[in-house]
Amino acid sequence: MATLGVNIDHVATIREARKTIEPDPVWAAAAAELGGADAITIHLREDRRHIQDRDLEVLRKTVQVKLNLELAMNPLMVDIACRVAPDQVTLVPENREEVTTEGGLDVVRYKKELRATVSKLHDAGITVSLFIDPEPAQIETAASLLVPAVELHTGAYANAAKDSHHELQVLAEAATFVHQAGLILNAGHGLTYRNVTPIAEIQGMEELNIGHSIVARAVFVGMAEAVREMKDLIPR
Repeated sequence: MATLGVNIDHVATIREARKTIEPDPVWAAAAAELGGADAITIHLREDRRHIQDRDLEVLRKTVQVKLNLELAMNPLMVDIACRVAPDQVTLVPENREEVTTEGGLDVVRYKKELRATVSKLHDAGITVSLFIDPEPAQIETAASLLVPAVELHTGAYANAAKDSHHELQVLAEAATFVHQAGLILNAGHGLTYRNVTPIAEIQGMEELNIGHSIVARAVFVGMAEAVREMKDLIPR
């Protein structure tokens, strides 16, 4: 059964809309854990558009499940990760003009830089995952960087209207490459209550990271219940 990582970034997005103190993502993490979250995921962006340094510091002290920190491949951000020491860092691409992450990290292009970054994080005792597109070359390169895990970008599947079956097959084939490379298989981006189950059913799926859809549901039913409802859609 795949585990569920709950991304609480957009709780902070609501707070930052007014530059106030509520809603507090620290409270959201606690409620998500009560609902059964297996991990808490946050993305500390360079522009601090939602999660703030204070959030990371407090969450590191309070989260009782795995804390997964998404980061750009930026030396200053990596230094923060090494100091705070989350359980896992997922390296992602970051574009200040984007609304949300638009694609996977091009590990083929940035292989040299990634090798040094991954090594530094490993030396700090942090597990590293790479957020990549479901392409054989990206998976092969990720394996050569000696990371234990990759997170496949599910955006094309989530955005597909009539051709979601094709995109699901692309992900399933990529999952096979991931397993053959000896990597842990995670996935995320754009997953909702309507489309999550087929992804969770991919052979060997280890972890799903879902944020916006859960936070949106939580507005109406509360965070703990929103997490429970999502977990019910993940086969056991």
